[in-house]
Amino acid sequence: MRHAGLVIHAGFLLLLAASLGRYTVRHGTDGRAPWVLALAVLLAVLYLAGLTLPEDRSPARPAWLTAVLATWLALVTVAPSFAWCAVPLLYTGLRVLSTRAAIGAVVLLTTAVVIAQYRLADTIDPSLFLGPPAVAAIATAVFTRMRSDERRLRETVAELAVSERRAGVLAERERLSREIHDTIAQGTSSLRMLLQAADRGWDNDPDAARAHVRRAERVAALGVEEIRRFVRDLAPAELAGDPGLPGGLARVVERFRSEEGPSVALAVDGRVRPLAEPVQAALTRTAQGALANVREHARARAVHVTLTYLPDRVALDIRDDGVGFDPGLTRAGDLRGYGLPSLRRRLAEVGGELTVESAPGEGTALAATVRDSSGAADTEPPPTADRDTPFEPAPGPTPAVGIEPPSRPSPGAAP
Repeated sequence: MRHAGLVIHAGFLLLLAASLGRYTVRHGTDGRAPWVLALAVLLAVLYLAGLTLPEDRSPARPAWLTAVLATWLALVTVAPSFAWCAVPLLYTGLRVLSTRAAIGAVVLLTTAVVIAQYRLADTIDPSLFLGPPAVAAIATAVFTRMRSDERRLRETVAELAVSERRAGVLAERERLSREIHDTIAQGTSSLRMLLQAADRGWDNDPDAARAHVRRAERVAALGVEEIRRFVRDLAPAELAGDPGLPGGLARVVERFRSEEGPSVALAVDGRVRPLAEPVQAALTRTAQGALANVREHARARAVHVTLTYLPDRVALDIRDDGVGFDPGLTRAGDLRGYGLPSLRRRLAEVGGELTVESAPGEGTALAATVRDSSGAADTEPPPTADRDTPFEPAPGPTPAVGIEPPSRPSPGAAP
């Protein structure tokens, strides 16, 4: 509409100049020429002055248009050839005035044009009376449709903005709930279990109870660090200092070992290579969530964690020998029922997927895979890992965890 307004303004000034030239050619410097020239100049000045007014519907714009129309009517009365200027004035009236006032302006302009055409005509012709109303009706219909489309477009844009804000709020709420589940909820659960163990042994075995309390203190310290990083929207604390994914998983496993759970072994297969930070964070959170579920639900004696670097993807497999469960019967209120969908959504955000294999009494296997083409160009076979050599992560707050081979290839882990 803004570009259309510029075209209308330019068209009005051109038609005004053409009408003045036509009058000068036809009538020369007769007695009415000074009046025609003065009115034409006044009309041009008034019209240009209106272009400096704000584009809103303030009282100044209808008053300006009223002055322009009055000057134009006086000019058409003296020189009917200036009736051609009615077309851009019609559009201007539709833009500036309210609907009722705009209809009145259209009727006034159309009547003035019909009278001017009649005065200029040598013979009476039906087109003199039918042409101007038809043109006015078409122009009004076109402009009304354009304004209606513009209004609908604004409404659609506003609705889309509201929908995008709502979607952003929901996505952020989902992200926050997932982060809370993977950090605060799991840490609080570990604290509860350690304090319960300390309470049970406080009278019979004070030394063991104090050890549980010290472990709970370390878990609480790690939880505070997680919360601070969570508030700052940083990666998991296990990835602090850029230890790489193997080092981050080593810290996750070591933390799990310190919380009185089943034995856990970590193995790294394939050629280790750098991964994107979101991929490292997603796989680290997957390991945290899977091990938390093992501790709280599986009643397992041993857990094997395997990180495998393949040419076109990275796989994280976690297997336990616990009681297992039926993946199709997880309760909506159960931690598993929330944790597994959360892990799937987190992996899907980085182009990964999660597979769970389990059955009652047969343990659980979890497999998280993320595509990564950065290793596809490696044609050399990976070096053979020495299973008796401990894996050394980058320097960090947690000691390294020795690599132990899983008892069998691991497609997955505890949900």
